[in-house]
Amino acid sequence: MTVCAMESAAADGAVRREFTVAADGSYAARLAPVGDAWRPERWTLDGPEPYVVPLPLDQPEEPGTEVLPMADGRVLVHRTSGVPDAEPDSPGASPAGGVRHQFSLLYPTGPGTGEVQLGCVEAESLTLLAPSPSGSCAYALAPGARSTAVWLVAGGAFGPEYVAEVPGQCTGGVWLDRTGRMLALDQELDGRTKTVAVDLERGGEVSPLLQITEESNDRLLLADPDSGLIVVRSDAAGHDRIGWGVLGSTLPIRFPDSLRLPDCAVTPFAVQGGQPLLPENCAVAFRIDGGAGAWIGLWRPAQRQLHQIAAPQGWLSGTGLFSRDGVLCLPYATDAVLCGVATIAAPPVTAPGADGAARADGAAGTDAAAGAAVAAGSSETAGQAGAAGEAGAAGDSAASGEAVADEVPDSATDGATRPVPLQQAPLTQRVTAG
Repeated sequence: MTVCAMESAAADGAVRREFTVAADGSYAARLAPVGDAWRPERWTLDGPEPYVVPLPLDQPEEPGTEVLPMADGRVLVHRTSGVPDAEPDSPGASPAGGVRHQFSLLYPTGPGTGEVQLGCVEAESLTLLAPSPSGSCAYALAPGARSTAVWLVAGGAFGPEYVAEVPGQCTGGVWLDRTGRMLALDQELDGRTKTVAVDLERGGEVSPLLQITEESNDRLLLADPDSGLIVVRSDAAGHDRIGWGVLGSTLPIRFPDSLRLPDCAVTPFAVQGGQPLLPENCAVAFRIDGGAGAWIGLWRPAQRQLHQIAAPQGWLSGTGLFSRDGVLCLPYATDAVLCGVATIAAPPVTAPGADGAARADGAAGTDAAAGAAVAAGSSETAGQAGAAGEAGAAGDSAASGEAVADEVPDSATDGATRPVPLQQAPLTQRVTAG
């Protein structure tokens, strides 16, 4: 399964994860409000019923503290102290007077909380990456003036370890495999943002991963290592749009009209795993933000339709994970329920030939936004996605040539340059970080 975390923008522009689910879905962690104070808490999600374990210490945490669950049930805590320098040196160095980023692991000890100090890193800014696939280590990004450092902050032999330095200002952070070796970062160089792949086992070798046009800003939002499905955001059409593609495919990125909602922000936060070679059948969950608040969108590439569903009360917006059979699990917390998980069954896989029939009626190259189904407000529906035997729709869609039609920007003419296909890492043209 692939999950995203509840995020917010900090004062320094970095993205902070407020609720984070482990890569295997076993644990989650968040910084919970307790009156006017904050304390870490761990959620256990892989048992018969979810439950929460508070991890209080003698002093409450600062609001900007980051937490991240580990596979063994401990919770990594990232705290800061000090004042940032005006001009940071190399991100791998420890500038005098810089912000001190302290790391420790918390774990329950009967009525109290145990803490293991891991060490610190000095940098102007540092942000935890999404949980690694292994769950036994944790990484962070520290942007500098001309490059960005990758740090191993938990799981190393001797405290935080400097791993690699990537040219440019890097953000994001999506894991491309199940081993935690290949990391995708959104790299800003010369005013343009492209996604690159960083090989953490080869000294931070960098290779191109996503470039739709030379002038576009292209960012990777989600990736599923099982199927190769990726979800991206790009302004290749002249404005930001959500698209999808497949790692290693020669087909260009597709930008479905169904994922373009007027006056709404659409952000993916979970993708269904366990679908090898069937990227078009993978369900993807989106957080939709509009004037009425936040709600949920469910979508499969093969269906070309976004199902909009009311979020459960107390939903920790922008968080969730899929089971392998296509059930979306949404964490929520209310005054009455301190730790709850609501479930929504993803729409079934389109029957073989159904999508092709729709295209024959004139739907080729577009996504029928008018056909989006809005489900009832209940978030507790049960059920499973369609069986793998119904996967013929993926082949029908790929063979039809529809992908190329979907890729042309709205403003493009017949003679316009089509987007550049994806490049899969690891490849040649690597740049070894110095």
